Amino acid sequence: MEALIEQLASMPDAVRTSVLVVGLMLFWVLEGALPRFQLAYDKQRHAALNLLFAAMVVTIGLLLSLMVVKACEFTTTHQFGLLYLADLPLWLHTLLGVMILDLVGAYLIHLIQHKVGWMWKFHVVHHSDTAVDVTTSLRQHPGETVFRISFTTLGILIAGIPIGVLVLYQSLSILFAQITHANLGLPAAIDRPLSWVFVSPNMHKVHHHYKQPFTDTNYGNIFSVWDRLFGTYAPATACEDLKYGLDTLPEGDERLGLRRLLETPFRES
Repeated sequence: MEALIEQLASMPDAVRTSVLVVGLMLFWVLEGALPRFQLAYDKQRHAALNLLFAAMVVTIGLLLSLMVVKACEFTTTHQFGLLYLADLPLWLHTLLGVMILDLVGAYLIHLIQHKVGWMWKFHVVHHSDTAVDVTTSLRQHPGETVFRISFTTLGILIAGIPIGVLVLYQSLSILFAQITHANLGLPAAIDRPLSWVFVSPNMHKVHHHYKQPFTDTNYGNIFSVWDRLFGTYAPATACEDLKYGLDTLPEGDERLGLRRLLETPFRES
Protein backbone atom coordinates (compact mmCIF):
# COMPACT_ATOMS: atom_id res chain seq x y z
CA MET A 1 0.00 0.00 0.00
CA GLU A 2 2.76 2.44 0.93
CA ALA A 3 4.58 1.79 -2.36
CA LEU A 4 1.38 2.35 -4.32
CA ILE A 5 0.67 5.67 -2.58
CA GLU A 6 4.24 6.82 -3.24
CA GLN A 7 3.94 5.91 -6.93
CA LEU A 8 0.65 7.79 -7.22
CA ALA A 9 2.21 10.83 -5.56
CA SER A 10 5.12 10.83 -8.01
CA MET A 11 2.99 11.03 -11.18
CA PRO A 12 -0.43 12.52 -10.35
CA ASP A 13 -1.24 14.01 -13.77
CA ALA A 14 -0.26 10.85 -15.65
CA VAL A 15 -2.41 8.66 -13.41
CA ARG A 16 -5.52 10.83 -13.67
CA THR A 17 -5.14 11.27 -17.43
CA SER A 18 -4.69 7.54 -17.98
CA VAL A 19 -7.82 6.70 -15.99
CA LEU A 20 -9.81 9.37 -17.85
CA VAL A 21 -8.75 8.35 -21.35
CA VAL A 22 -8.69 4.56 -20.93
CA GLY A 23 -11.98 4.50 -19.02
CA LEU A 24 -13.69 6.76 -21.55
CA MET A 25 -12.62 4.58 -24.48
CA LEU A 26 -13.55 1.34 -22.71
CA PHE A 27 -17.04 2.40 -21.65
CA TRP A 28 -17.67 4.09 -25.01
CA VAL A 29 -17.14 0.73 -26.70
CA LEU A 30 -19.08 -1.28 -24.11
CA GLU A 31 -22.15 0.96 -24.10
CA GLY A 32 -22.17 0.89 -27.89
CA ALA A 33 -22.24 -2.91 -27.86
CA LEU A 34 -24.46 -3.46 -24.81
CA PRO A 35 -26.57 -0.33 -24.24
CA ARG A 36 -28.80 -0.15 -21.16
CA PHE A 37 -31.27 2.10 -23.01
CA GLN A 38 -31.82 2.64 -26.72
CA LEU A 39 -31.15 6.38 -26.87
CA ALA A 40 -32.21 8.30 -29.97
CA TYR A 41 -29.34 10.75 -30.45
CA ASP A 42 -26.27 11.55 -32.54
CA LYS A 43 -23.65 9.81 -30.40
CA GLN A 44 -20.65 11.49 -32.08
CA ARG A 45 -22.08 15.02 -31.94
CA HIS A 46 -23.17 14.46 -28.35
CA ALA A 47 -19.67 13.32 -27.42
CA ALA A 48 -18.04 16.26 -29.20
CA LEU A 49 -20.04 18.75 -27.12
CA ASN A 50 -19.30 16.99 -23.85
CA LEU A 51 -15.60 16.68 -24.72
CA LEU A 52 -15.48 20.47 -25.08
CA PHE A 53 -16.67 20.73 -21.50
CA ALA A 54 -14.03 18.16 -20.52
CA ALA A 55 -11.30 20.34 -22.06
CA MET A 56 -12.47 23.29 -19.94
CA VAL A 57 -12.67 21.16 -16.80
CA VAL A 58 -9.13 19.86 -17.31
CA THR A 59 -7.80 23.37 -17.98
CA ILE A 60 -9.37 24.77 -14.82
CA GLY A 61 -8.13 21.77 -12.88
CA LEU A 62 -4.58 22.48 -14.00
CA LEU A 63 -4.92 26.17 -13.10
CA LEU A 64 -6.14 25.31 -9.60
CA SER A 65 -3.86 22.32 -9.08
CA LEU A 66 -1.29 24.40 -7.20
CA MET A 67 -3.89 25.24 -4.54
CA VAL A 68 -4.75 21.57 -4.10
CA VAL A 69 -1.13 20.42 -4.02
CA LYS A 70 -0.20 23.13 -1.50
CA ALA A 71 -3.07 22.00 0.72
CA CYS A 72 -1.73 18.42 0.64
CA GLU A 73 1.80 19.62 1.35
CA PHE A 74 0.59 21.71 4.28
CA THR A 75 -1.33 18.85 5.92
CA THR A 76 1.59 16.44 5.43
CA THR A 77 4.30 18.81 6.64
CA HIS A 78 2.38 19.98 9.71
CA GLN A 79 0.55 16.68 10.37
CA PHE A 80 -2.64 18.76 10.15
CA GLY A 81 -6.12 17.29 9.95
CA LEU A 82 -8.45 14.89 11.74
CA LEU A 83 -6.67 11.76 10.54
CA TYR A 84 -3.42 12.88 12.14
CA LEU A 85 -5.03 13.01 15.58
CA ALA A 86 -4.45 9.27 15.88
CA ASP A 87 -1.52 7.10 14.81
CA LEU A 88 -3.38 5.29 12.03
CA PRO A 89 -1.86 2.63 9.80
CA LEU A 90 -1.46 3.83 6.22
CA TRP A 91 -4.23 1.60 4.84
CA LEU A 92 -6.75 3.04 7.32
CA HIS A 93 -5.56 6.62 6.77
CA THR A 94 -5.98 6.02 3.02
CA LEU A 95 -9.46 4.48 3.31
CA LEU A 96 -10.79 7.15 5.65
CA GLY A 97 -9.12 9.86 3.57
CA VAL A 98 -10.83 8.67 0.39
CA MET A 99 -14.17 8.47 2.22
CA ILE A 100 -13.88 11.99 3.66
CA LEU A 101 -12.90 13.42 0.28
CA ASP A 102 -15.89 11.64 -1.25
CA LEU A 103 -18.16 13.05 1.46
CA VAL A 104 -16.95 16.67 1.24
CA GLY A 105 -15.63 16.96 -2.31
CA ALA A 106 -18.43 15.01 -4.01
CA TYR A 107 -21.55 14.34 -1.93
CA LEU A 108 -21.69 17.59 0.07
CA ILE A 109 -20.98 20.02 -2.77
CA HIS A 110 -23.37 18.06 -5.02
CA LEU A 111 -26.13 18.34 -2.42
CA ILE A 112 -25.45 22.05 -1.94
CA GLN A 113 -25.65 22.71 -5.67
CA HIS A 114 -29.12 21.19 -5.72
CA LYS A 115 -30.28 23.30 -2.76
CA VAL A 116 -28.71 26.72 -3.47
CA GLY A 117 -30.46 28.44 -6.36
CA TRP A 118 -27.55 30.28 -7.98
CA MET A 119 -25.27 27.24 -7.70
CA TRP A 120 -27.98 25.00 -9.19
CA LYS A 121 -27.89 27.13 -12.35
CA PHE A 122 -24.33 25.93 -12.95
CA HIS A 123 -25.23 22.29 -12.24
CA VAL A 124 -28.18 22.47 -14.66
CA VAL A 125 -25.67 22.09 -17.50
CA HIS A 126 -24.92 18.56 -16.32
CA HIS A 127 -28.57 17.63 -15.80
CA SER A 128 -29.68 19.12 -19.11
CA ASP A 129 -28.25 16.13 -20.96
CA THR A 130 -31.18 14.09 -22.28
CA ALA A 131 -28.97 11.26 -23.55
CA VAL A 132 -26.85 10.23 -20.57
CA ASP A 133 -23.83 8.17 -21.54
CA VAL A 134 -20.18 7.93 -20.47
CA THR A 135 -19.37 11.37 -21.92
CA THR A 136 -21.98 12.94 -19.63
CA SER A 137 -19.49 12.40 -16.80
CA LEU A 138 -17.42 15.13 -18.50
CA ARG A 139 -20.29 17.58 -18.98
CA GLN A 140 -19.67 20.13 -16.25
CA HIS A 141 -19.84 23.91 -16.33
CA PRO A 142 -16.44 25.53 -15.56
CA GLY A 143 -18.04 27.29 -12.58
CA GLU A 144 -19.05 23.95 -11.11
CA THR A 145 -15.48 22.74 -11.50
CA VAL A 146 -14.35 25.60 -9.28
CA PHE A 147 -16.94 24.64 -6.65
CA ARG A 148 -15.87 21.00 -6.64
CA ILE A 149 -12.14 21.70 -6.49
CA SER A 150 -12.71 24.19 -3.65
CA PHE A 151 -14.62 21.59 -1.63
CA THR A 152 -11.99 18.95 -2.40
CA THR A 153 -9.39 21.34 -0.99
CA LEU A 154 -11.60 21.80 2.07
CA GLY A 155 -11.76 18.02 2.48
CA ILE A 156 -7.97 17.82 2.28
CA LEU A 157 -7.59 20.36 5.08
CA ILE A 158 -10.28 18.78 7.25
CA ALA A 159 -8.97 15.23 6.99
CA GLY A 160 -5.24 15.67 6.43
CA ILE A 161 -4.68 14.16 2.99
CA PRO A 162 -1.26 13.46 1.43
CA ILE A 163 -0.89 13.86 -2.33
CA GLY A 164 -0.84 10.11 -3.00
CA VAL A 165 -4.20 9.58 -1.30
CA LEU A 166 -5.63 12.55 -3.21
CA VAL A 167 -4.57 11.05 -6.55
CA LEU A 168 -6.06 7.69 -5.56
CA TYR A 169 -9.34 9.42 -4.68
CA GLN A 170 -9.41 11.46 -7.90
CA SER A 171 -8.69 8.37 -10.00
CA LEU A 172 -11.48 6.42 -8.31
CA SER A 173 -13.79 9.43 -8.64
CA ILE A 174 -13.18 9.63 -12.40
CA LEU A 175 -13.68 5.88 -12.79
CA PHE A 176 -16.92 5.79 -10.79
CA ALA A 177 -18.30 8.80 -12.68
CA GLN A 178 -17.70 6.97 -15.94
CA ILE A 179 -19.17 3.69 -14.70
CA THR A 180 -22.33 5.29 -13.31
CA HIS A 181 -22.99 7.56 -16.30
CA ALA A 182 -22.21 5.02 -19.02
CA ASN A 183 -25.25 3.67 -20.85
CA LEU A 184 -24.76 0.32 -19.17
CA GLY A 185 -26.65 -1.54 -16.51
CA LEU A 186 -26.12 -4.40 -14.12
CA PRO A 187 -28.56 -7.19 -13.30
CA ALA A 188 -30.56 -6.30 -10.18
CA ALA A 189 -29.02 -9.24 -8.36
CA ILE A 190 -25.61 -7.54 -8.67
CA ASP A 191 -26.59 -3.88 -8.69
CA ARG A 192 -28.71 -4.02 -5.53
CA PRO A 193 -26.12 -5.49 -3.12
CA LEU A 194 -23.40 -3.33 -4.70
CA SER A 195 -25.45 -0.22 -3.93
CA TRP A 196 -25.31 -0.91 -0.21
CA VAL A 197 -21.72 0.35 -0.19
CA PHE A 198 -20.95 1.89 -3.58
CA VAL A 199 -22.86 4.04 -6.03
CA SER A 200 -24.07 1.55 -8.63
CA PRO A 201 -24.88 2.29 -12.30
CA ASN A 202 -28.64 1.90 -11.87
CA MET A 203 -28.63 3.90 -8.64
CA HIS A 204 -27.06 6.96 -10.24
CA LYS A 205 -29.33 6.82 -13.27
CA VAL A 206 -32.22 7.61 -10.91
CA HIS A 207 -30.48 10.91 -10.12
CA HIS A 208 -30.71 11.86 -13.81
CA HIS A 209 -34.46 11.24 -13.94
CA TYR A 210 -36.12 14.32 -15.42
CA LYS A 211 -38.66 14.64 -12.60
CA GLN A 212 -38.34 15.57 -8.98
CA PRO A 213 -38.07 14.19 -6.38
CA PHE A 214 -35.79 11.70 -8.18
CA THR A 215 -33.44 14.50 -9.30
CA ASP A 216 -32.81 15.31 -5.63
CA THR A 217 -31.67 11.84 -4.60
CA ASN A 218 -28.55 9.69 -4.91
CA TYR A 219 -25.93 12.46 -4.77
CA GLY A 220 -23.01 10.14 -4.04
CA ASN A 221 -20.10 9.52 -6.37
CA ILE A 222 -18.11 6.60 -4.95
CA PHE A 223 -19.81 5.56 -1.70
CA SER A 224 -23.58 5.19 -1.40
CA VAL A 225 -23.42 5.22 2.41
CA TRP A 226 -23.74 9.01 2.46
CA ASP A 227 -27.10 8.91 0.70
CA ARG A 228 -28.33 6.20 3.02
CA LEU A 229 -27.00 7.96 6.12
CA PHE A 230 -28.44 11.39 5.27
CA GLY A 231 -31.77 10.21 3.85
CA THR A 232 -31.19 11.06 0.18
CA TYR A 233 -31.18 7.50 -1.14
CA ALA A 234 -33.68 6.31 -3.76
CA PRO A 235 -33.80 2.67 -4.92
CA ALA A 236 -32.73 1.79 -8.44
CA THR A 237 -36.23 0.54 -9.28
CA ALA A 238 -37.07 4.17 -10.11
CA CYS A 239 -34.93 3.93 -13.25
CA GLU A 240 -37.13 1.26 -14.82
CA ASP A 241 -39.33 3.95 -16.38
CA LEU A 242 -36.69 6.61 -16.96
CA LYS A 243 -36.54 9.80 -18.97
CA TYR A 244 -33.40 11.92 -18.78
CA GLY A 245 -33.16 15.71 -18.56
CA LEU A 246 -35.13 18.22 -16.48
CA ASP A 247 -38.85 18.91 -16.56
CA THR A 248 -38.12 22.53 -15.58
CA LEU A 249 -36.24 23.33 -18.78
CA PRO A 250 -38.05 25.00 -21.66
CA GLU A 251 -38.77 22.56 -24.47
CA GLY A 252 -35.63 22.04 -26.52
CA ASP A 253 -33.41 23.93 -24.08
CA GLU A 254 -31.49 20.77 -23.24
CA ARG A 255 -30.17 20.59 -26.81
CA LEU A 256 -28.57 24.04 -26.83
CA GLY A 257 -25.03 24.43 -28.09
CA LEU A 258 -21.91 25.13 -26.09
CA ARG A 259 -22.30 28.90 -25.92
CA ARG A 260 -25.87 28.84 -24.68
CA LEU A 261 -25.06 26.15 -22.12
CA LEU A 262 -22.16 28.22 -20.78
CA GLU A 263 -24.53 31.18 -20.47
CA THR A 264 -27.13 29.13 -18.55
CA PRO A 265 -26.14 30.32 -15.03
CA PHE A 266 -26.36 33.94 -16.12
CA ARG A 267 -29.73 33.83 -17.90
CA GLU A 268 -32.97 34.86 -16.26
CA SER A 269 -34.99 31.91 -15.00
